[in-house]
Amino acid sequence: MLADSEKAMSTTSLKLPEDLKVKAEHAAESLGMSPHEFMVDAIKQATQLAELRSSFIAEAQSARNHAIQSNQAYAAEDVHEYLRARIAGDTKARLKSTSW
Repeated sequence: MLADSEKAMSTTSLKLPEDLKVKAEHAAESLGMSPHEFMVDAIKQATQLAELRSSFIAEAQSARNHAIQSNQAYAAEDVHEYLRARIAGDTKARLKSTSW
């Protein structure tokens, strides 16, 4: 696998409002980074967050579809009780799904 510095790079132009550019430059300087490195890192982080969000939404939609198809779900009160028990250290706490 290639290191980030060895991967093929493409060039793009990014137009920023002047106030955002100044803020990014100051933030980069305070982190000991170049403005370019700061912006690449920011885009990388935003991309990772977008991918995580997309994955989360897909999992939620799949779980919803499964609940609808199976006619099984967990009552919110039971989930809350289960979470309180787990937080308190009860590793034997279990949830039981119910028909709805």
